[in-house]
Amino acid sequence: MAIKIFRIGAVAAILIFSMLMLKTISQYTGFDKNVGFLQFKQKVVSNPYWMAFFYIHIFSVTLCLLAGLTQFSNRFLAENRTLHRLIGKIYVYNILIINVPACFVLGLFSNGGIIGITGFLLQDVLWAYFTVAAVSFIKKRNISAHKKYMALSYAVTTTAITFRIIKNLIYQENLHDYELFYGLNVWVSLIINLSVAYLIIRNQKGLALKADIGNENKKSNE
Repeated sequence: MAIKIFRIGAVAAILIFSMLMLKTISQYTGFDKNVGFLQFKQKVVSNPYWMAFFYIHIFSVTLCLLAGLTQFSNRFLAENRTLHRLIGKIYVYNILIINVPACFVLGLFSNGGIIGITGFLLQDVLWAYFTVAAVSFIKKRNISAHKKYMALSYAVTTTAITFRIIKNLIYQENLHDYELFYGLNVWVSLIINLSVAYLIIRNQKGLALKADIGNENKKSNE
């Protein structure tokens, strides 16, 4: 019951923050180089390649968040297998073809100094690895491993949300060094999300084991 409530709360939180991200992203539709996050990136906004990757990332990442969200409802998967595969492909292509390359370039110029840069590059590598592994296992019809790596992939996807929650709740300009806080927040967000994913995966394994034991007991009593 607690896990079910947690999942509902997590889905609601991701939906809410995805909508808030859309609102934030809307400020960039005018392609003004001195708004929002770009105010802190004046050293690179004159670079057309960096700007191109920036716009590619921000205009596609929310779709990635929403597409991944639908993949974790057992009822949805059971009733909409074709749609599940379609949305799954959108999620995978979005990450591997669009966002992993874009985020690699953006990560090289990240705020937070070397701490932030290494944190973002690690996220990018893990994002690609977990997603490729999830695809590989589903092709081998290993559903349990596929779900495991999809959970880990989505954990990396949602670090953007965790990052903003921590920043909005904790950061105070008069108390914290922005660059240090930013860099540490990258790592903290990743650790929190992977830890939550690990707990979910472990819980799912426990439930599966209980179900197998129950089935074995049922067979032995027949």
